[in-house]
Formats: sequence, C-alpha cells, structure tokens
Amino acid sequence: MKAKRNPNEPISNLEIGAVIEVDGTHIIAELDPKITELTRVYGGIIYPIGQFGSIIKIHYGARLIFGYVGRLRMKSEYEREKGLTPESSGSARIIEADLFGEGEWLFDTDKNEWKLAFERGVTTFPLPQQKVYLTPRSDLGFIYGEGTGPVILLGEHVGSGGTPCYAEMNELLGKHTAILGSTGAGKSGTVAALLHAILDRGSDAGHQNWHPQIVVLDPHNEYGAAFPDHVRLCTDENSLSLPYWLLNLQETVNLLIGKTEFVATSQANIVKTAILFARRDAAQTVNLNEAEINVDSPVPYKLDRFVHHVENSTNKPTQASKQEPWNSILHKIEVLKNDSRLAFMMQEWDGVADPLPEIVKQFLGDSDPIRIVDISGVPNEVAGAASSAIARTLFSVKLWQTREERESNPVLLVCEEAHRYVPNRGEAQYEAAQDAIRRLAKEGRKYGIGLMLVSQRPSEVEATVLSQCNSWIVLRITNDSDRSHVQGILPDSLAGLTKVLSGLRRREAIFVGQAAVLPSRILIRDLVKDGKPLPRSQDIDFDTGWQGSPITDEHLTEVGKRWRLQSRDV
Repeated sequence: MKAKRNPNEPISNLEIGAVIEVDGTHIIAELDPKITELTRVYGGIIYPIGQFGSIIKIHYGARLIFGYVGRLRMKSEYEREKGLTPESSGSARIIEADLFGEGEWLFDTDKNEWKLAFERGVTTFPLPQQKVYLTPRSDLGFIYGEGTGPVILLGEHVGSGGTPCYAEMNELLGKHTAILGSTGAGKSGTVAALLHAILDRGSDAGHQNWHPQIVVLDPHNEYGAAFPDHVRLCTDENSLSLPYWLLNLQETVNLLIGKTEFVATSQANIVKTAILFARRDAAQTVNLNEAEINVDSPVPYKLDRFVHHVENSTNKPTQASKQEPWNSILHKIEVLKNDSRLAFMMQEWDGVADPLPEIVKQFLGDSDPIRIVDISGVPNEVAGAASSAIARTLFSVKLWQTREERESNPVLLVCEEAHRYVPNRGEAQYEAAQDAIRRLAKEGRKYGIGLMLVSQRPSEVEATVLSQCNSWIVLRITNDSDRSHVQGILPDSLAGLTKVLSGLRRREAIFVGQAAVLPSRILIRDLVKDGKPLPRSQDIDFDTGWQGSPITDEHLTEVGKRWRLQSRDV
C-alpha cells in the first residue's frame, strides 16, 4: 500500500489556477500566469487546458469536486462584464466550469488497489483561492463509469484517452431517445452503431436467448445495407402489406377526403357509417359478434361493401346537383385502386381468411430482430397514413397485451426523418401520423414500446413529441434555429454544450440525458473498424465516380423504365 501513490494527494504538475468566484454550481477560476501554453504533461500524456467539455477537479479535504469546463476567456473581459475597471494584466485568463459531481479515493484491501467512489450531484462547494487541477485519465475511467444496469457501447469519450462511453439501455430505449444532427454529420451511422450495439448486447452479456424487436421506418432505403439479414418490408417488392381496412376512421377520412373540402364533415359522417356497416358485414367471417364491433376495430371488410353503403347512405341528398360530395368519395376510391403504387394498401380482401395475424406478424415475430420498413416508394399522399398505421398497430398490440406479455417482448420503433411524420405544423397528410406517434411518445413507455426519433431539423419536429425524449445524442448542427431549439430542450446546466455543436467532427456528438452516465462529448464507434456494415448513406465520391465510363443510352432506357413503372427491380 505504501508503494502505491495516494491518489487523494494533489498532483502539482496538473495545477492550473485558483478559484476566484463561486456561484452555486458555477465557478470561475483564474489561470496561473506562469502558464504560457495551454497544455500540461503528466505521465507522458498531454492534457489540454481550458478545452471545452474537459473535466477539472478541486481538492476539498479528502473529497474531490469535479466540473465541466464551459468557457475560456480573458480576465479583463470578465471584469468589464461585471462593471469593474480592469485591474489585471492584459494576459490574465479565466476559465468557467459547472460542477457536476463528487468523489473520494478509497483503498480496496481485497484487491490491493485504489478506487474512486464517484457520485453525481454536488453537496460540497469549493471556496475562493482553492486550487484547480486538471483531471488525469486514471480518474476519468471511474467518473464516466459503465452505468448501473444493462449497458451498450456507444463509442468513447473525447479527450479521455479512449475511455469507452456506455449508455444505460433501459433508459435509452424505454424512455425514448432523440438523435439529431445536420446532413452529413453521421446520423445514420450513429443509428446503425446503436442498433448493432443492441444486437451485440446478448453475446456481450452472455445471454442464452436474445431476441430484440426493432422496427425501422426508413424513408430513404439506406439501413438495409447495414443489416444484411434483416426482414425487409417494401412496397416495391410487395413484401409490405398495410391494407385499407387496417386504417382507423381518421386515417381513412384523411385518405379519402383530406381537410380542404368545405363539406368534409358531411363526407366524414358518410365514411364513418359506411365503414361501420362494412366491418359488421364481415364480423361473422372472422368469428366476431357484429354488435361488439366499432368503427376503429381492425376487422377486414370488402371495398365493394363499403362502396355499397356509401351509395345507399340515408344522408345522401336526392338531387343530383348536391350529390357531388358523395360521388367524390367513390371517385377517390377508384383513383386509389387504379394507382399501382398503392397496391400494398388497396388490395381487396378475399372475404375468407382472417388476415390480421399475418399483417401484425410483419412487424412482430420470431424472425430476424431488425425489421426495416422501406417507405421510400410510398407516395406523399399516403405516406402519413402508412406510417400512422404502422405506429398505431405496434401501439395497439402492446396496449391489448397483458403486463406479462409486454414485459416479455418490448418493441423499439425508429423514426428516421422524424420531421416528416411529426412536423411542428399542421400538414393534413401527416395528421394521423402525428396523432399516432404523439400518443406513442406520451404513453409508449408504460406499454413496453420505445421511440427513437432521428432528424436533421429538430426545429421542425413537434415540440410535444421531442420533449418526451429523455436522452439526446446531438451531432453537428450548423443551423442557428436548430441549435437554439436544442438549447431550449436541454437542461439549463447543460445548455452551454450547444456552443460546440457547429464545430463537431463527423461521428462526434454530445450525449446527455438519463441514459448517459455523465453528460459528455463522445465519438460514436467506428463500424468499419468493428467489421460492421454501414448504412447506404455514405457521401458519393465524385472523383471516383467521374473516372468511370459515361452513362449509356441503354442505361438511360433502363432507368426510364424503372421510373415509369415506379419500381427499382424491373
């Protein structure tokens, strides 16, 4: 024990200055005037001084108080800001930091080693003139820790010498997460890294059985490349089925009517009555009591029965001149049926078997844990209804399960380009999706369904949904309004982290929230080095691309055919 240095003793070579002001958890320290270069060397390692997000410490007896560096500036500027006449030399500098935790080194006699007992929160506050020290790497591993429960590896902490960054999985998935960043910042790679970490959790923890349930809404057909064995659900390949009868009343009304018609209310009543009668007509076929069926029950019905009830509605006026609102519903149905792009939705029910179990089995089952729904080929007019139907189907299954059933198979829904589905403005085509995902964000945690929102424009995502996320992985954001929006979401003590968002490197992020052991600046794990495939979202290499042969007439003909038939595989 005597041979080991007591880590509670200050390291003189890492001393950088002294505290001059304490304001709650915010402190200001003046750097030692002898410091000419903003670095110190200890144990062969170079430590930067005043680096944003770096950790400083203050010795208070046997206790250690830790803080995040948030600002480095000239002391004269600080004095002018306080309304004081600058008295310091022109070269005097100060750093500002926010205290976040305390610790104490204890010696473990069984293992014959020192351990830092670290805890979040500050109960002991430093005093002016106390010395400020840089934090050596030996401390950082204990500070960042590995979490208290099941964890997954995200990457490493920046400036920590490779200290791994872990996320507490139940907090990350169960209480919703937002992954935000500008185009090219590495959002898709971050999502893929996180999902790979979830898949690897089973072998890492030695679980005999490990069967995550993950559904990814992929509007750009990019995640399939990252998960070669995934279940692919795509409209172009007829592997996705979201039949018209699965839509609830609101989704059906939005699809057939929209919100622009001045007679929308009358039309909605006709649609409501026709759906109810059509569902009851088919109730016996699926062994249900028609008296117990309501308009939103996912009971299949035949389109011709729905049309029949619309045509024979008791509210339909006898004068032909006033029948246009009713006829427009019938016309819209014909248009939808004749659109080849909507075959996944408008295929008629055979009227024999109950198709509901097979529809749900697309998203939940015992096959590959990753199910990627490629909705890149879904027309905008039905994209909202389609995404709404998926989110609502997942939520409804969890809602009607018993608690034991929910606990045995929780679900994660990943919403890429979340600003499309839950925009902060009232777009009619996404109204149903907004309602479905809004409810999932508010109530999903109780029913075992987690939500991961991914967006390049956080200011365009509905604030109600975004505020339900309890963890955030924020990559580079260059837009001022988006940075301001993120700053408004984060706790006040962490708002200063947004200052570095525009300067983050690719794959570098700010990780904060309940899933983070500590709020920190991290570098997301490199999938290429780990031997994992990347999403198909890498930037195009113009230099390489332009070295090949020019495009041929035959190729243009082939592309034109795909374009005309709205199919990638012709």
